[in-house]
Amino acid sequence: VTACVILPENYKLEGLTDSKKLSPKKRDLFYDILQKDAISISLGIKDEDVIDEVNILEATKLAMKEAIFTAPVKPEHVLIDAVKLDIDIPSTSIIKGDAKSLSIAAASVIAKVTRDRIMNELDSKYPAYGFIDNKGYGTKKHTDAIKEHGYIKGLHRMTFIKNLI
Repeated sequence: VTACVILPENYKLEGLTDSKKLSPKKRDLFYDILQKDAISISLGIKDEDVIDEVNILEATKLAMKEAIFTAPVKPEHVLIDAVKLDIDIPSTSIIKGDAKSLSIAAASVIAKVTRDRIMNELDSKYPAYGFIDNKGYGTKKHTDAIKEHGYIKGLHRMTFIKNLI
């Protein structure tokens, strides 16, 4: 899950930073504020099949492009956290951008909260797998559940399952 967020000029939101440094409660609060304040928000989401086909980094780039090119407002310049994208819009890649740019931090929060909500829904549907705790990362509980109950076709990445087995 990636996001493209366009904020108003000179926008300030005290405390907004890299989503990994924020508690889930703070991320949810900033998510709600950004939904109201942002000029434009769009998402890019790539599933397990795309990740298996091209790898996680390339799937992330495809999701970023999807978020950028489906934005209701076309960005004039794109600030990107760490990676470089081949796009026809001027862009700047910033190492640790989610800690240095409010726009990147905003996109980080929108993407992470969206991802967490998807994982929470999956946890409700498949409670044995501990999706609520792993948020897409292979925790011991999750890998043990796969070993006990099997993988979920259409949900688990086959590259992950092959490495697990």
